[in-house]
Amino acid sequence: MQGRILFSGASGMLGTALRRGFASSPTSSFETLQLVRRQPASGAEVEWHPEALRAFAQTDSLENLAAAIHLSGANVAARRWTAGYKREMVESRVRSTRALAEILAGLSQPPRVLLVASATGIYGDRGDEALDESSEIGTGFLADLCRAWEEAAQPAKEAGIRVVHLRCGLVLDGEAGALKKMLPIFRLGLGGRLGSGQQWMSWIALADVIRAARFVIETKALSGSINLVVPNPVTNAEFARALGRAVCRPAILPAPAFALRLVFGEMADEALLASQRVVPRKLMDTGFTFLYPGIEEALRVALQ
Repeated sequence: MQGRILFSGASGMLGTALRRGFASSPTSSFETLQLVRRQPASGAEVEWHPEALRAFAQTDSLENLAAAIHLSGANVAARRWTAGYKREMVESRVRSTRALAEILAGLSQPPRVLLVASATGIYGDRGDEALDESSEIGTGFLADLCRAWEEAAQPAKEAGIRVVHLRCGLVLDGEAGALKKMLPIFRLGLGGRLGSGQQWMSWIALADVIRAARFVIETKALSGSINLVVPNPVTNAEFARALGRAVCRPAILPAPAFALRLVFGEMADEALLASQRVVPRKLMDTGFTFLYPGIEEALRVALQ
Protein backbone atom coordinates (compact mmCIF):
# COMPACT_ATOMS: atom_id res chain seq x y z
CA MET A 1 0.00 0.00 0.00
CA GLN A 2 1.43 3.33 -1.05
CA GLY A 3 0.29 6.94 -1.23
CA ARG A 4 -1.41 9.30 1.20
CA ILE A 5 -4.18 8.38 3.62
CA LEU A 6 -6.52 10.95 5.13
CA PHE A 7 -7.88 10.36 8.65
CA SER A 8 -10.73 12.03 10.48
CA GLY A 9 -11.08 11.08 14.13
CA ALA A 10 -7.38 10.26 14.07
CA SER A 11 -6.88 10.84 17.81
CA GLY A 12 -9.51 8.32 18.93
CA MET A 13 -8.90 4.67 19.79
CA LEU A 14 -9.32 3.33 16.26
CA GLY A 15 -7.67 6.29 14.55
CA THR A 16 -4.59 6.12 16.76
CA ALA A 17 -4.30 2.35 16.34
CA LEU A 18 -4.73 2.47 12.56
CA ARG A 19 -2.16 5.21 12.10
CA ARG A 20 0.40 3.37 14.23
CA GLY A 21 -0.40 0.03 12.66
CA PHE A 22 -0.03 1.28 9.11
CA ALA A 23 3.20 3.11 9.98
CA SER A 24 4.77 -0.04 11.46
CA SER A 25 3.87 -2.25 8.49
CA PRO A 26 6.90 -3.40 6.47
CA THR A 27 4.74 -3.51 3.32
CA SER A 28 3.32 0.03 3.57
CA SER A 29 4.73 3.30 2.35
CA PHE A 30 2.46 6.29 2.77
CA GLU A 31 1.99 9.77 4.17
CA THR A 32 -0.72 10.41 6.76
CA LEU A 33 -2.94 13.48 6.76
CA GLN A 34 -5.17 14.25 9.74
CA LEU A 35 -8.30 16.38 9.76
CA VAL A 36 -8.30 18.75 12.75
CA ARG A 37 -10.74 21.41 13.98
CA ARG A 38 -8.07 23.99 14.81
CA GLN A 39 -5.16 25.75 13.20
CA PRO A 40 -2.90 23.04 11.69
CA ALA A 41 0.34 22.51 13.59
CA SER A 42 2.16 20.94 10.63
CA GLY A 43 1.82 20.01 6.99
CA ALA A 44 0.42 16.66 8.09
CA GLU A 45 -2.79 18.33 9.33
CA VAL A 46 -5.71 19.82 7.43
CA GLU A 47 -8.19 22.14 9.14
CA TRP A 48 -11.88 21.44 8.67
CA HIS A 49 -15.17 22.39 10.30
CA PRO A 50 -17.88 19.98 9.10
CA GLU A 51 -20.65 21.94 10.81
CA ALA A 52 -19.81 25.07 8.79
CA LEU A 53 -21.30 26.00 5.43
CA ARG A 54 -17.84 25.55 3.93
CA ALA A 55 -16.10 22.66 5.69
CA PHE A 56 -12.64 23.28 4.18
CA ALA A 57 -10.84 26.54 3.53
CA GLN A 58 -8.77 24.80 0.85
CA THR A 59 -8.81 21.32 -0.64
CA ASP A 60 -5.57 21.11 -2.66
CA SER A 61 -3.98 18.74 -0.13
CA LEU A 62 -6.90 16.31 -0.52
CA GLU A 63 -6.24 15.60 -4.17
CA ASN A 64 -5.00 12.17 -5.26
CA LEU A 65 -5.33 10.36 -1.93
CA ALA A 66 -4.86 6.60 -1.79
CA ALA A 67 -7.65 6.39 0.78
CA ALA A 68 -9.70 8.37 3.27
CA ILE A 69 -10.76 6.90 6.62
CA HIS A 70 -13.59 8.66 8.45
CA LEU A 71 -13.95 7.79 12.15
CA SER A 72 -15.45 10.94 13.68
CA GLY A 73 -18.49 10.92 15.96
CA ALA A 74 -19.62 11.52 19.54
CA ASN A 75 -19.00 8.49 21.79
CA VAL A 76 -22.17 6.41 22.12
CA ALA A 77 -21.26 5.33 25.66
CA ALA A 78 -19.95 8.70 26.89
CA ARG A 79 -23.06 9.57 28.90
CA ARG A 80 -26.77 8.92 29.37
CA TRP A 81 -28.84 9.26 26.20
CA THR A 82 -30.77 12.45 26.76
CA ALA A 83 -32.68 13.91 23.82
CA GLY A 84 -29.91 16.48 23.42
CA TYR A 85 -27.10 13.94 23.43
CA LYS A 86 -28.93 11.72 20.94
CA ARG A 87 -29.11 14.70 18.57
CA GLU A 88 -25.38 15.27 19.10
CA MET A 89 -24.59 11.63 18.28
CA VAL A 90 -26.60 11.82 15.07
CA GLU A 91 -25.34 15.22 13.93
CA SER A 92 -21.67 14.49 14.72
CA ARG A 93 -21.77 11.43 12.48
CA VAL A 94 -24.19 12.30 9.72
CA ARG A 95 -23.16 15.90 9.16
CA SER A 96 -19.41 15.18 9.18
CA THR A 97 -19.79 12.17 6.88
CA ARG A 98 -21.87 14.10 4.38
CA ALA A 99 -19.50 17.07 4.45
CA LEU A 100 -16.46 14.89 3.81
CA ALA A 101 -18.21 12.81 1.14
CA GLU A 102 -19.29 15.92 -0.76
CA ILE A 103 -15.81 17.45 -0.66
CA LEU A 104 -14.13 14.23 -1.81
CA ALA A 105 -16.71 13.78 -4.56
CA GLY A 106 -15.89 17.23 -5.96
CA LEU A 107 -12.13 16.73 -6.21
CA SER A 108 -10.36 16.53 -9.56
CA GLN A 109 -8.54 13.41 -8.31
CA PRO A 110 -10.70 11.86 -5.57
CA PRO A 111 -9.43 9.06 -3.31
CA ARG A 112 -9.66 5.52 -4.59
CA VAL A 113 -11.54 4.37 -1.51
CA LEU A 114 -13.40 5.92 1.43
CA LEU A 115 -13.74 3.89 4.65
CA VAL A 116 -16.47 5.13 6.99
CA ALA A 117 -16.93 3.78 10.50
CA SER A 118 -20.29 2.22 11.31
CA ALA A 119 -21.39 -0.35 13.90
CA THR A 120 -23.11 -3.70 14.32
CA GLY A 121 -25.79 -1.75 16.18
CA ILE A 122 -27.33 -1.26 12.74
CA TYR A 123 -28.87 -4.75 13.06
CA GLY A 124 -30.80 -3.96 16.24
CA ASP A 125 -31.74 -6.59 18.84
CA ARG A 126 -32.01 -9.87 16.87
CA GLY A 127 -31.82 -12.68 19.41
CA ASP A 128 -30.13 -15.83 18.06
CA GLU A 129 -30.45 -14.87 14.37
CA ALA A 130 -27.15 -15.16 12.46
CA LEU A 131 -26.50 -11.83 10.75
CA ASP A 132 -24.27 -11.09 7.77
CA GLU A 133 -24.01 -8.11 5.44
CA SER A 134 -27.10 -9.21 3.50
CA SER A 135 -29.30 -9.14 6.63
CA GLU A 136 -31.95 -6.47 6.98
CA ILE A 137 -31.27 -3.38 9.04
CA GLY A 138 -32.91 -3.52 12.46
CA THR A 139 -35.01 -1.09 14.47
CA GLY A 140 -34.22 1.27 17.33
CA PHE A 141 -32.17 4.41 17.83
CA LEU A 142 -28.77 2.84 17.10
CA ALA A 143 -30.05 1.12 13.96
CA ASP A 144 -31.55 4.39 12.70
CA LEU A 145 -28.36 6.26 13.59
CA CYS A 146 -26.16 3.81 11.69
CA ARG A 147 -28.48 3.80 8.69
CA ALA A 148 -28.35 7.59 8.42
CA TRP A 149 -24.58 7.50 9.00
CA GLU A 150 -24.04 5.13 6.10
CA GLU A 151 -26.45 6.94 3.79
CA ALA A 152 -24.57 10.21 4.36
CA ALA A 153 -21.63 8.88 2.30
CA GLN A 154 -23.81 8.59 -0.81
CA PRO A 155 -22.25 11.63 -2.59
CA ALA A 156 -18.87 9.87 -2.62
CA LYS A 157 -20.41 6.68 -3.99
CA GLU A 158 -22.22 8.58 -6.72
CA ALA A 159 -18.90 10.17 -7.71
CA GLY A 160 -17.40 6.72 -8.34
CA ILE A 161 -15.40 6.44 -5.10
CA ARG A 162 -15.38 2.93 -3.63
CA VAL A 163 -17.15 3.39 -0.30
CA VAL A 164 -16.85 0.84 2.52
CA HIS A 165 -18.85 0.99 5.75
CA LEU A 166 -16.97 -0.73 8.57
CA ARG A 167 -19.65 -2.18 10.86
CA CYS A 168 -17.51 -2.61 13.97
CA GLY A 169 -18.38 -4.86 16.86
CA LEU A 170 -16.79 -4.60 20.31
CA VAL A 171 -13.10 -3.81 19.72
CA LEU A 172 -10.89 -5.46 22.34
CA ASP A 173 -8.17 -3.10 23.55
CA GLY A 174 -7.04 -3.07 27.16
CA GLU A 175 -5.82 0.53 26.87
CA ALA A 176 -9.00 2.16 25.56
CA GLY A 177 -12.65 1.70 24.78
CA ALA A 178 -15.24 -0.50 26.45
CA LEU A 179 -12.81 -3.18 27.64
CA LYS A 180 -10.72 -0.65 29.54
CA LYS A 181 -13.86 0.49 31.38
CA MET A 182 -14.74 -3.10 32.31
CA LEU A 183 -11.33 -4.06 33.67
CA PRO A 184 -11.40 -2.31 37.10
CA ILE A 185 -14.67 -4.05 38.03
CA PHE A 186 -13.53 -7.47 36.86
CA ARG A 187 -10.12 -7.12 38.53
CA LEU A 188 -11.92 -6.54 41.82
CA GLY A 189 -13.85 -9.77 41.31
CA LEU A 190 -17.11 -7.84 40.93
CA GLY A 191 -17.76 -8.59 37.27
CA GLY A 192 -20.37 -10.85 35.74
CA ARG A 193 -22.99 -11.20 33.03
CA LEU A 194 -25.34 -8.38 32.06
CA GLY A 195 -29.01 -9.26 32.41
CA SER A 196 -29.64 -12.87 31.36
CA GLY A 197 -26.21 -13.07 29.72
CA GLN A 198 -27.74 -14.87 26.75
CA GLN A 199 -27.41 -11.92 24.40
CA TRP A 200 -24.82 -12.38 21.67
CA MET A 201 -21.75 -10.14 21.51
CA SER A 202 -19.86 -9.65 18.26
CA TRP A 203 -16.26 -8.59 18.81
CA ILE A 204 -12.82 -8.27 17.23
CA ALA A 205 -9.24 -7.85 18.47
CA LEU A 206 -7.68 -4.45 17.82
CA ALA A 207 -4.82 -6.06 15.87
CA ASP A 208 -7.35 -7.62 13.49
CA VAL A 209 -9.09 -4.26 13.00
CA ILE A 210 -5.82 -2.83 11.71
CA ARG A 211 -5.20 -5.81 9.43
CA ALA A 212 -8.79 -5.81 8.16
CA ALA A 213 -8.73 -2.09 7.36
CA ARG A 214 -5.56 -2.55 5.33
CA PHE A 215 -7.10 -5.59 3.61
CA VAL A 216 -10.22 -3.62 2.69
CA ILE A 217 -8.16 -0.78 1.22
CA GLU A 218 -6.16 -3.21 -0.90
CA THR A 219 -9.08 -5.44 -1.98
CA LYS A 220 -10.95 -3.64 -4.75
CA ALA A 221 -13.73 -6.23 -4.76
CA LEU A 222 -14.88 -5.09 -1.31
CA SER A 223 -17.41 -2.29 -1.12
CA GLY A 224 -20.57 -1.40 0.76
CA SER A 225 -21.09 -2.75 4.27
CA ILE A 226 -18.38 -4.91 5.87
CA ASN A 227 -18.91 -6.60 9.24
CA LEU A 228 -15.73 -5.94 11.21
CA VAL A 229 -16.06 -8.82 13.69
CA VAL A 230 -14.57 -12.30 14.09
CA PRO A 231 -16.52 -15.36 12.90
CA ASN A 232 -17.00 -16.49 16.52
CA PRO A 233 -19.42 -14.29 18.49
CA VAL A 234 -19.97 -15.23 22.13
CA THR A 235 -22.80 -14.74 24.56
CA ASN A 236 -22.38 -12.06 27.19
CA ALA A 237 -22.14 -14.77 29.87
CA GLU A 238 -19.33 -16.48 27.94
CA PHE A 239 -17.54 -13.17 27.52
CA ALA A 240 -17.81 -12.41 31.25
CA ARG A 241 -16.38 -15.81 32.19
CA ALA A 242 -13.53 -15.42 29.69
CA LEU A 243 -12.66 -11.95 31.00
CA GLY A 244 -12.76 -13.24 34.56
CA ARG A 245 -10.28 -15.97 33.65
CA ALA A 246 -8.09 -13.43 31.84
CA VAL A 247 -7.73 -11.35 35.03
CA CYS A 248 -7.70 -14.40 37.33
CA ARG A 249 -10.86 -13.40 39.18
CA PRO A 250 -14.33 -14.92 39.50
CA ALA A 251 -17.02 -13.36 37.30
CA ILE A 252 -20.15 -14.44 39.13
CA LEU A 253 -21.90 -11.20 40.10
CA PRO A 254 -24.61 -10.46 37.51
CA ALA A 255 -25.93 -6.98 36.77
CA PRO A 256 -29.73 -7.31 36.62
CA ALA A 257 -31.45 -5.83 33.58
CA PHE A 258 -33.67 -3.57 35.69
CA ALA A 259 -30.61 -2.09 37.42
CA LEU A 260 -28.90 -1.42 34.09
CA ARG A 261 -32.03 0.33 32.84
CA LEU A 262 -32.14 2.50 35.96
CA VAL A 263 -28.52 3.56 35.52
CA PHE A 264 -28.21 3.79 31.74
CA GLY A 265 -31.77 4.30 30.54
CA GLU A 266 -32.37 3.62 26.84
CA MET A 267 -28.70 2.75 26.31
CA ALA A 268 -29.10 -0.39 28.43
CA ASP A 269 -31.54 -2.04 26.03
CA GLU A 270 -29.87 -0.80 22.85
CA ALA A 271 -26.19 -1.29 23.69
CA LEU A 272 -25.82 -3.57 26.73
CA LEU A 273 -28.70 -6.04 26.53
CA ALA A 274 -29.26 -6.19 22.76
CA SER A 275 -28.30 -9.44 21.03
CA GLN A 276 -26.34 -9.31 17.75
CA ARG A 277 -24.91 -12.55 16.40
CA VAL A 278 -22.92 -11.05 13.53
CA VAL A 279 -20.53 -12.86 11.16
CA PRO A 280 -18.02 -11.30 8.72
CA ARG A 281 -19.25 -13.01 5.55
CA LYS A 282 -17.63 -10.61 3.08
CA LEU A 283 -14.21 -10.74 4.75
CA MET A 284 -14.29 -14.53 4.88
CA ASP A 285 -15.44 -14.84 1.26
CA THR A 286 -12.54 -12.68 0.05
CA GLY A 287 -9.89 -14.66 1.95
CA PHE A 288 -9.21 -12.55 5.03
CA THR A 289 -7.86 -14.53 8.00
CA PHE A 290 -8.04 -13.46 11.64
CA LEU A 291 -5.03 -13.58 13.94
CA TYR A 292 -7.21 -13.89 17.06
CA PRO A 293 -10.53 -15.58 16.27
CA GLY A 294 -10.97 -16.99 19.80
CA ILE A 295 -12.08 -14.89 22.76
CA GLU A 296 -9.60 -16.38 25.26
CA GLU A 297 -6.50 -15.58 23.20
CA ALA A 298 -7.85 -12.22 22.07
CA LEU A 299 -8.39 -11.11 25.67
CA ARG A 300 -4.98 -12.38 26.70
CA VAL A 301 -3.31 -10.34 23.96
CA ALA A 302 -5.45 -7.27 24.72
CA LEU A 303 -4.33 -7.33 28.36
CA GLN A 304 -0.61 -7.77 27.72
